[in-house]
Amino acid sequence: MMPDKLKMTVTISFFLLFTFQLLAPGNTMLVVVDSQPVEPYRQLIQAIGMVETGKDTMAYNPIENATGYFQIRLIRLEDFNVRTGSNYTQSDLFNYEISEKIFLYYASLIGPYDFEQIARNWNGSGPLTTYYWEQVKKLL
Repeated sequence: MMPDKLKMTVTISFFLLFTFQLLAPGNTMLVVVDSQPVEPYRQLIQAIGMVETGKDTMAYNPIENATGYFQIRLIRLEDFNVRTGSNYTQSDLFNYEISEKIFLYYASLIGPYDFEQIARNWNGSGPLTTYYWEQVKKLL
């Protein structure tokens, strides 16, 4: 005669085996769902664009020699080219996709969860970056 624990285990095993056999056949259809990409910087990009240029991709500031939607200065462009092996020119900065690529490169060095640090670093250094952040924060 079998011990009670073993009897119970065997009974449960048979029950589960037959229960699974009674289930309807599985669905073999594959469903592909088009999902939206994760864009952690989208709100920040919009806010910085408003503060910098009113979202004008063709903006140019001759005083700072800053170009495009993000008002990228030559020194930042040169730094980006050196770091990434790119060869963009100042006129390329009127192209939103290229300017966004440069912005996202620097933003990603900080990470997507510190908008204040990203915005302040984007603006430069010093106490004026606090005012800049306040302007950006209002638009987030």
